[in-house]
Amino acid sequence: MKAVIMAGGFGTRLRPLTNNLPKPMVPMINKPMMEHIIELLIRCGITDLVTLLYFHPEMIENYFGDGSRFGIRMTYIGASDDLGTAGSVRNAKEYLDKQFLVISGDLLTDFDLIKAIEFHKKKKAAATMVLTRVLNPLPFGIVITDKDGRIDRFMEKPSWGEVFSDTINTGIYILEPKILDLIPPNQEFDFSKDLFPLILERKEPLYGYIADGYWKDVGSLEEYRQANIDILHEKVKINIPGEAVSKQGVWLGKDSRVDFTCKLEGSVVIGANCKIGADAKIADSVIGDNCTIEEGVSITSSILWNNVSVGQKAILQENVVANNCEIKQGAYLAEGAVISDNCHIGKGSTVKAGVKVWPYKVVEDGAVLASSLIWSERWSKNIFGPYGVTGLANIEISPEFAAKLGAAYGASLRKGSIVSTSRDTHKTSRMINRAIMTGILSTGVNIHDYGVTPIPVVRYLAKSGSEIGGIHTRRSPFDSDIIDLKFFDNKGLNLHSNQEKAIERLFFREDFRRAHMEETGEMVFPIHGFEYYQNGFMSSIDAEAIKKANFKMVLDYSYGSSSGIFPSILGKLNCNVIALNANLYGTKITKTADEFQNSLDQLSSIVRSLRADIGVLLDAGGEKIFLVDENGNVIDGEIALNLVTLLVLKSYPKKQSEVRGLPSNASIGGQKSGEKTTAPNSEPRTPNCVAVPVTSSMVIEQMADTYDFSVKRTKTTTRGMMETAMEEGVVFVGEHTGGFIFPQFQPAFDGMYAIVKILEMMAKKEIRLHQLLREIPPSFMIKEKVPCSWEMKGKIMRCMMEDSRDKTSELVDGIKVIFNKSWVITYPSQDQSYFHVVAEATTIEKAKDLVSEYREKIIKWQK
Repeated sequence: MKAVIMAGGFGTRLRPLTNNLPKPMVPMINKPMMEHIIELLIRCGITDLVTLLYFHPEMIENYFGDGSRFGIRMTYIGASDDLGTAGSVRNAKEYLDKQFLVISGDLLTDFDLIKAIEFHKKKKAAATMVLTRVLNPLPFGIVITDKDGRIDRFMEKPSWGEVFSDTINTGIYILEPKILDLIPPNQEFDFSKDLFPLILERKEPLYGYIADGYWKDVGSLEEYRQANIDILHEKVKINIPGEAVSKQGVWLGKDSRVDFTCKLEGSVVIGANCKIGADAKIADSVIGDNCTIEEGVSITSSILWNNVSVGQKAILQENVVANNCEIKQGAYLAEGAVISDNCHIGKGSTVKAGVKVWPYKVVEDGAVLASSLIWSERWSKNIFGPYGVTGLANIEISPEFAAKLGAAYGASLRKGSIVSTSRDTHKTSRMINRAIMTGILSTGVNIHDYGVTPIPVVRYLAKSGSEIGGIHTRRSPFDSDIIDLKFFDNKGLNLHSNQEKAIERLFFREDFRRAHMEETGEMVFPIHGFEYYQNGFMSSIDAEAIKKANFKMVLDYSYGSSSGIFPSILGKLNCNVIALNANLYGTKITKTADEFQNSLDQLSSIVRSLRADIGVLLDAGGEKIFLVDENGNVIDGEIALNLVTLLVLKSYPKKQSEVRGLPSNASIGGQKSGEKTTAPNSEPRTPNCVAVPVTSSMVIEQMADTYDFSVKRTKTTTRGMMETAMEEGVVFVGEHTGGFIFPQFQPAFDGMYAIVKILEMMAKKEIRLHQLLREIPPSFMIKEKVPCSWEMKGKIMRCMMEDSRDKTSELVDGIKVIFNKSWVITYPSQDQSYFHVVAEATTIEKAKDLVSEYREKIIKWQK
């Protein structure tokens, strides 16, 4: 049997160690990672190997040669372009005329591949994915198989709501040659994104074999160091070079000398031709070939490559030091510091925790090299979370961090592009916004700075102008110590996860594009942005209908920037507005839960006393709204969603057909008596569609049936709802925390537009919110949070999938099980260690029972 070794990786996530070295050649216990893979294949009887090269191919060819030194036959295939994982294997088709195995050359594993091959043959599979189970499946592709091992579904790098299992794709495949015919030649083609979906579509036998043993992707610097430590602790079965000289786990290379006063604690590997001085202490560490460790040195849980010298009484703690480095006397390397090749760390100097030193750098004697991030471990894996980039103001999100993130964002864009920046009124937001701008400008990207502007306005301008995206900086509405950075694209949508990961890769590589002096970006302060927004706003509503209604409204601006924009729009609509908290007050834009409730209670009281038609609390960012009806009742979030959805259902025609020749300011739902609903010779369209998250009430389907609407269930993420808003036929998207999208204006949450649209629909139907309540079918919803550690989330999702296999279920976001007139959904929190359990039924007892049942399942599966 032949094997294909994928050895073309750049090793981006291991920089700066891989600046001048392909990832498969990174040493693991003093051998290249790829050599461990070759030894594994030899143990499985596979000695005819094809290696796919791309980055620094000569280093791999020079080391392994024709393979004879290792007892194998090696064939090399180069590539001039990055063709993706499957496309690269397709390049080797002429060498693959029988069943073959594909494996990455830059992972660490001791799987028994013979068992996987036997499984493949027994199942007569066209392709078999080797799988394993991990504690945190989020960074990997998850796979779901049936009881026979046939793959039902898989998803590449899911969000937590899509983690339906803790079983992941290891990147090891067993393939039949006919599979190569499905891969187009000389074209980028990926196994997970392209080939495997195609195999499933063609109903070819695609199986998954769950392997026992150790597997690590080695996807970060900390994982690299930990993988070495795992080998020392014998968690993985590989060949360790050198002679075992101690039962406690000490291996010594040829011609190495260790002073008798040296203390070797735990497991230690010392390479060939090393000299370890008196009173040195080495614990759980790897020392490469030709290293010199002088008197009194302390090395703990560290990895030293070849030709490293460490001066007297230097201290190394949980570090990686690459080839040809000199650590002088008394130097101190703190936890997590990484020193790349050919560096000089001066006498008595300090390298702070988490600092990465790039190749050929010199840290002078006595210097203190501090990280650009005060809390660098905060950003060690991901910068972007479910709500954008969030962190402690001036600590985690500091000016230094913001400038670096701005540079990473700018480097992800073409030079000369234009992006927008904006912020709220708080002084720290202004500071961070300016730091971000400096980073962006340094990469040759231009900026339109809108200053203090609500985020719906800048989202609208992005989709309508020359900007290809933007960043909005704000103080968190929920925590006064937190800063939020909201990134969006040229459609005004939150960035796609692929764009976020691209920015993160640039951030961690720290080698941003720097523009020449005459090519740095320019900053412009547009003065007509609000006029453009206002014109688009007014052209997409029926202003006359609202004017005739002569509404009295109590509006709480929450001290946000909408108070500088929205009054001029409302002034054109003949609304009698009683404004609350309409001044800009940066220190009051964050509300605690009690303060938020007090604001609603105050709003309710004023609506009641003034006999207003409606009360609205507009959040400080201008995105979400909270409603009070004409009787002064605060409307709960789920009920508010049902009410606004019902208004939409009533206001749009039952079956909308193509209507040509409407004036630009006509409202979609604003047909007048006698108007035709179908243009001559036009094709009927499908019913209009409203969209709500998968967790929203089932009464929405009941109401939609009455009005001949379809209902689309979305993910619970903001990006998921915004993407749905862009689909054809969708006229409304809403969720239970006050976010409403009317795509005819923009596919994003806009509280100002939502307020006016609700007034328009109320005016046309001559109805008020409290009157609508009686038309909403009764139903009961119970929500609960069930504690669950991060490590157990994948397992819980897998168990939940298995439990729901024979039930009617939906996998839009989390796992929703549907019963007769009831349902329950479980999904993991994106940023906290718990599960959401939500149930709905026609009786409160049934809803409580469902929540209780699934809560107990989650608790039981954690044991």
